[in-house]
Amino acid sequence: MYLCAVDENKQIILFDGVCNLCNNFIQFIIQRDTEDIFRYASLQSEVAQKLIAERGIKVNTMESVILINPGIAYYTKSDAAVHIGKHLKGYRYISKIITLVPSSLRNIVYDLIARNRYRWYGKMDACMTPTSESKGKFLD
Repeated sequence: MYLCAVDENKQIILFDGVCNLCNNFIQFIIQRDTEDIFRYASLQSEVAQKLIAERGIKVNTMESVILINPGIAYYTKSDAAVHIGKHLKGYRYISKIITLVPSSLRNIVYDLIARNRYRWYGKMDACMTPTSESKGKFLD
């Protein structure tokens, strides 16, 4: 099986590349990732599909953000969002507090937003194009 070459020191965020909410979330992360921890790929990309297949991830991927910590673990839905927040300047403490809420309860809210995100926030015709400053952070 072909394995995607990924930097073991970087965590990878897979996101819905045509979702306005998801793209805004990625821009939010990029601005606050002061330690350059994350790399990004849209779920629609070939590299994301290979990463998902390699790990046997069985969620409805288009309705979940996926955080991959290479060689360690992967997280989906609210667990992914909380783990991402733990690395963002200004959001570490609140992410730790949110982990006190069971993921099953957090995912009820997550799933509600995921099901309605196109209707509430809109959808693009194609995946976003990274800015020249952030282009090196994207895997696809």
